[in-house]
Amino acid sequence: MPLDNPSPVASLITDHIDIWTSAIKRKSSAGRGSNKKIELYGIKKLRELILELAVRGKLVAQDANDEPASVLLERIAEEKAQLLSNQGKVGKIKKPKKLPEITEDEKPFELPKGWEWVKLGNLSSDIHYGYTASAMQDSEGIRLLRITDIQDDKVNWSTVPACEVTPEKAKSYLLENNDILLARTGGTIGKSYLVENIDVEAVFASYLIRVRKIESMSAPYIKVYLGSQLYWKQLYANSAGTGQPNVNATALKSLFFPVAPTEEQHRIVAKVDELMALCDQLEAQTESSLDAHQTLVTVLLDTLVNSQNADELAENWTRLSDHFDTLFTTEHSINQLKQTVLQLAVMGKLVPQDPNDEPASVLLERIAAAKEQLIKDKKFKKQKPLPPISEDEKRFGLPKGWEWCRVWDIAELITSGSRDWAKYYSESGAIFVTMGNLARGDYKLRLETIRYVAPPIGGEGSRTKLSKDDLLISITGDVGNLGLIPANFGEAYINQHTCLLRFMPECLNRYFPELMRSPMARFQFEAPQRGIKNSFRLGDVGEMVIPLPPTEEQHRIVAKVDELMKLCDQLKTRLNDAQTTQLQLADALVEQAL
Repeated sequence: MPLDNPSPVASLITDHIDIWTSAIKRKSSAGRGSNKKIELYGIKKLRELILELAVRGKLVAQDANDEPASVLLERIAEEKAQLLSNQGKVGKIKKPKKLPEITEDEKPFELPKGWEWVKLGNLSSDIHYGYTASAMQDSEGIRLLRITDIQDDKVNWSTVPACEVTPEKAKSYLLENNDILLARTGGTIGKSYLVENIDVEAVFASYLIRVRKIESMSAPYIKVYLGSQLYWKQLYANSAGTGQPNVNATALKSLFFPVAPTEEQHRIVAKVDELMALCDQLEAQTESSLDAHQTLVTVLLDTLVNSQNADELAENWTRLSDHFDTLFTTEHSINQLKQTVLQLAVMGKLVPQDPNDEPASVLLERIAAAKEQLIKDKKFKKQKPLPPISEDEKRFGLPKGWEWCRVWDIAELITSGSRDWAKYYSESGAIFVTMGNLARGDYKLRLETIRYVAPPIGGEGSRTKLSKDDLLISITGDVGNLGLIPANFGEAYINQHTCLLRFMPECLNRYFPELMRSPMARFQFEAPQRGIKNSFRLGDVGEMVIPLPPTEEQHRIVAKVDELMKLCDQLKTRLNDAQTTQLQLADALVEQAL
C-alpha cells in the first residue's frame, strides 16, 4: 500500500519491514498447533509505536497555521459552562469537582508547540457507569451492549441481546455516536470502543463505563489515545482491587491527555488509519507466508513417510536436507521434523534392515516363555487372552523380520497408582510423580516442581513403587503425556491418574519410549475413547498395537533417532537465537523512534 507524502515514520516502517515481520514470538499459553499459537510481535510493536508517536506529536508534521490547542481548551471550557447553565434542561450535566492543574514535574514528556496537557475529565461532559440488567436472548427491545459483544473494535448489533429496561430509565444510558466505552474491571480492563453509525437503541452494561466527550473534541483522536502506551501505563497505575483490577470514573478523569490542535487531530487520525491498514496488510502477508511455509514443510515431510523403499527415502531425505536452513525456520516445522523421524523409526524406514538379525517373532517367543516361567514361579499373574490384531489396526506394512504385537505382549506390569495420597504429603521423603511432571511429545520428566510423600511401610501404594526404565503415561485429562524413570531416581510413587508401564527385561531399551511418543502412539491415545471422556483405561494401554523390530535393529533405530534429534535441537537453538535477535531489534527500533 503506497504512503502519501512519505515521512520519517513511513521510512521507519518501510525501511525495516523485514524486522517488523520476522520478529515472531511463541505465545506463552500455546500448546499444540500452528501459526495461531504464535504472536507477530514485530507488527504488534509497530502498531503500539504508531499510536505512541501519534500522542507525542511525532506522527505528522505540525502546521504553524493551526489554531493552538489552548484556544480549543478555552472553547471546551465555554461549552462545559454552557452545559452547566442548562441545569434542568435536556443535556444537563452535574457540576464536577475542579481537577487539579498538571504541574511541570508531572508532565510525562514534552509536547510540540501548540499542544497542551490536560486531564481527560476536562474533555468530557459525562463519565457514566453502565446499567445493571440481565441480557434477554431472542427478545426485542432496547439492546444491552456487553464487553463480550465488542470484538476487534467492532460490534455486530444483530447479535446484541435485549434487556428489561423502561424507556424512561434508559434515557441516562442510551448510546450515541462518538460515545466511548471502556471496560472497567477484570481481564479486559481498559479495552475501549468508539460508537459509530449506531442505528439501534442500546444501553451499556454495568462492567462498562461511558466517556461522552465535549463536542469540540475529536472522538477518533481520543480513541487513538486509548490505544497508546501513555494511556495504558496510567490506567494500570490507577487501577485498584485486591482480586480483579478495576478502574473508576475518578481515576479516568485524572488521566493525563495530550491535546493537539483540532486540525492536527484530524491529520493524526487519518495517518493512524493509513498506517494501521498497512499493518493489517503486513500481518495478512506474514500469516499467509507462514501458512504456505507450513504447508510446504508438511508436504515434503509426507514424501519421507510415503517413500516406497530405502532408495526412494534416501533420495527424498537428500532433497530435504539440502534445504534445512530455509525449511525448518519455525518451532512448529522443527517439531514436525521430529515427529516425522519418530514415525519413520516405527515404520522400519529410518535404518536399513540386516538379514542376520534375529527376527522379532523369536523375541516374542522368548518373552512368552519368560512370562510362563514367571507364572510358574508365582511372580506373574496370568493375563487374559488378548484380542487378535485386525488388519485395520495394522496401519502400514512392516519390513521383513518385524512383527505386530500388543503392548501387553512385551509388558511385565501395567497398573495405575493408588488414591488418597494427600494425607501422606510431606516436605521431604519419597518423590511423588504427578501428571504435572509428565511431558507431551517427550518422555523426559519435568522436575521444576516436585512433591514428596512419606507413605506407610507396606501400604497399598507400595505396589507402584517406581523402578528405573518404568514408563509413566497420563490416562486422564491430557492423555498420553509421558515420563521415563531414569537411573538413581530414588524412591518414588504415582497416583491413580497415571499408568505405570514396565517392560519385560528383554525390552528394556529406549526404542519403546520413542515408540510411545511417536505419531502412531499419539493416534491411538487420541482415537475415540472407550469409557469416560478424556480418559484412557489401563486395558486400553495394554491393547495398543505396536510394531516390533528385531532387538539389534531397535538399538540401531535409537542411535539414529538420537543423531537426528540432536540435529533438530541444533536447528531450534539457532532459531531461538535468531528470534531473540529479531525481538531485540524490534524493541530497539521502538526505543529509537521515541
